[in-house]
Amino acid sequence: MPNAQVLNEKKAVVAALIERLKNASAGVFVDYKGITVAEDTALRAELRKNNVEYSVVKNTLVRFALDDTGLSELDPILNGTTSLATSSEDPIAPIRLICEYAKKMNDKFEIKAGFMDGKVLPLEDIMKIGELPSKDALYAKTLGTMLAPITSLAVVLGQILEQKGGAPAGEAAAE
Repeated sequence: MPNAQVLNEKKAVVAALIERLKNASAGVFVDYKGITVAEDTALRAELRKNNVEYSVVKNTLVRFALDDTGLSELDPILNGTTSLATSSEDPIAPIRLICEYAKKMNDKFEIKAGFMDGKVLPLEDIMKIGELPSKDALYAKTLGTMLAPITSLAVVLGQILEQKGGAPAGEAAAE
């Protein structure tokens, strides 16, 4: 029979995992076996920059948390080494970053499963989502699309102004 203090510590870890899973918009479970400390440090730094929480988790404790949050479909993947990357802000970030890293590391870093908005995702969907650009890149692309007509108009007006002989008299005096 485990010590009462140890049992309470494990209950606290499970409660924290339950809270983390409930607040997460998306998450990815990974088998990290075989990566070096330097590779792990680089991954953690990149995830931290993108507000993704990443940690090594105990399979038994995660199983209790998954069962409590309605993600018990993920129980079969909980074997071997397991780490969890979650984000409460950007649902694409943990999936995209982990997929990029998995491609770099080949067989040493394997995606086990993932979830988004409380639903388990098939591995094919995780890989497709992993190919999406970051939220900032999507914002930039959208903003560029919105600014393109205005920029084109400014260029056309500038060319018309050049053809007509330069700036109007009021602007020439201001310079």
